[in-house]
Amino acid sequence: MLKKILFVCLLGTLNALIAQTPTDYLSAEFHKNRREILRSKMPKNSVAVVFANPIRNRANDVDYVFHQDPNFYYLTGYREPNAVLVLFSENQTDASGNTYNEVLYVQKNDPRAEMWNGKRLGIEGAKKELGFKIAKNAEDFISDKLNFKKFDKVFIEKFKDDYRNSERNKAEIYDLVNDFKNKSGYSASSLLSKEKRYVYELIKSTPIENSANVAQVIGKAITYYPSFKNDELLMGYKNATNNKLKKEFQEKAAVKLNLKSNIDLQFLPTRFAEMREVKTQEEMKLLIKAIRISAIGQIEMMKAMKPEMSETEIQGIHEFVYKKYGAEYEGYPSIVGAGNNGCILHYIENNKTRVNDELVLMDLGAEYRGYTADVTRTIPANGKFSPEQKAIYNIVLKAQDAGIAVSKVGNQFWQPGQEAKQVINQGLLDLGIIKSLDEKHMYFPHGTSHHIGLDVHDPGTYGKFQENMVITVEPGIYIPEGSKCDKKWWGIAVRIEDDILITKNGPVNLSEEAPRTVKAIEKMMAKKSVLNDFVLPNLD
Repeated sequence: MLKKILFVCLLGTLNALIAQTPTDYLSAEFHKNRREILRSKMPKNSVAVVFANPIRNRANDVDYVFHQDPNFYYLTGYREPNAVLVLFSENQTDASGNTYNEVLYVQKNDPRAEMWNGKRLGIEGAKKELGFKIAKNAEDFISDKLNFKKFDKVFIEKFKDDYRNSERNKAEIYDLVNDFKNKSGYSASSLLSKEKRYVYELIKSTPIENSANVAQVIGKAITYYPSFKNDELLMGYKNATNNKLKKEFQEKAAVKLNLKSNIDLQFLPTRFAEMREVKTQEEMKLLIKAIRISAIGQIEMMKAMKPEMSETEIQGIHEFVYKKYGAEYEGYPSIVGAGNNGCILHYIENNKTRVNDELVLMDLGAEYRGYTADVTRTIPANGKFSPEQKAIYNIVLKAQDAGIAVSKVGNQFWQPGQEAKQVINQGLLDLGIIKSLDEKHMYFPHGTSHHIGLDVHDPGTYGKFQENMVITVEPGIYIPEGSKCDKKWWGIAVRIEDDILITKNGPVNLSEEAPRTVKAIEKMMAKKSVLNDFVLPNLD
């Protein structure tokens, strides 16, 4: 009887602990469905091999907080490092005659490691919680005699090659990737991207007397693809000082173009882009929560804003709201730029000690259960827009409205940017900041839209808008100090960014909860903040 009572108590305690951890992650059925869709797109006699992210080192014996590779998570739901998914186009048969079409290799349960770094899912957890019929320890990926050379196609993503060998165990991503390379005969030199293949074809087919033209092409290509600098053949041809050397590099290019490999680097990125750009209802539930959390962060900051605040403090208030709602991370490094700092598009230092009466550009997004928002508001630190600030702000707002209006099913991805650009150029002309509509300038140097989802810049095909895509519309005007216009405009930077759902009935602004008109922002900033009475002791 005593044993039974102890068991019941233990079970109750366990259930209580389970209830205190998040339960609203994507379902195992969602991930299984994603794998089935990917498999349906794979040609016969092919295999896809997808690796988890590596653990990355911060300094000495301290690592960065682990974040799973979004594509790996999309297919598996597994949130730990040192793992591999192997997905077959057709059923395979093991030595016992059992059939299978996928295997998830995970890091093994290790009581000592778990005492330091937390509970691991292990084989049984991968089966029970993630729904895999076959799960194995990561060590088994190395010991299993997987013959990748027998497949017509082996689909992988491009390796980042930043895998650190910590030698903590023999089945880290470093070891798993190296084992795959050995078994598959992978050689980076034999794999050519379509961009590099194009240049190799030019080298091979262009007469030597026209080699200077090819050298120019290589030089331009390097500006777009800096990794080309590491290609000995490309750089050798570009810098060759005589025709004999150029001929030798021509012959080497011909050899490389004829090398055959069953490894394909293009298939998975393309398929993931097609699959991830359109969101399911299960994904939308998490993405909308991330967006609403981010919008509320903007609201609370509007109420709390004071000229004596620092950029870091403003960042902290946003991120406090995220944590209050249970968001695990920020979706990207938070951008808080006051005055001229807002003119730096990806300004993340956030180290200005006092924002004074300047405009403060706040581009931040919460990550909730893997899904990332991206919401930007620009507000006056003193609660009131100056005439110059208001003039620039209203141009950007009008441009954003124009961009959102054309975010409709069937329209091209570039249309919001085109509409916004026309509004901004006309507005800058009306204010005398530019002299003509076709004047080249850097006051609006970026596009307006990208997909959001598991990444802040989610993959996509960037063709026509489809129902259930979620995009940003984020025009901006940035007038840094020293610009060729009246000094009264210097240091004004405005960006307004909202997350837009594409529906068959038109665009829906998922982040409209955060005020975005001048009147609504000033009204919100006049409200009392719950943080007004949160005063810490002076440490000076």
